[in-house]
Amino acid sequence: MARRCELTGKGPVAGNNVSHAVNKTKRRFLPNLCNVTLHSDVLGRSVKAKVSAYALRSVDHAGGLDAFLKKASKDDLSLSMQRLRREIMKAEAANA
Repeated sequence: MARRCELTGKGPVAGNNVSHAVNKTKRRFLPNLCNVTLHSDVLGRSVKAKVSAYALRSVDHAGGLDAFLKKASKDDLSLSMQRLRREIMKAEAANA
């Protein structure tokens, strides 16, 4: 999955370069993606993901990867993150 955040689903957006003479040419605004390793406390392991800088701040604000994935919509998550979310939910149900 190229140029798409695995947690929020953010991807490229189209727009225009506008010159001083107000000539318009098409361009793409790409998300600020970072390759990061996130740690799951419930599963006790790390996961590599391609995530936007905005999503990293959201994960910190939510209280970690597990809390973020619990609140996240399934439609926004990539397939690998949906699988991880299911694993976390099963592990929490087993612990409770």
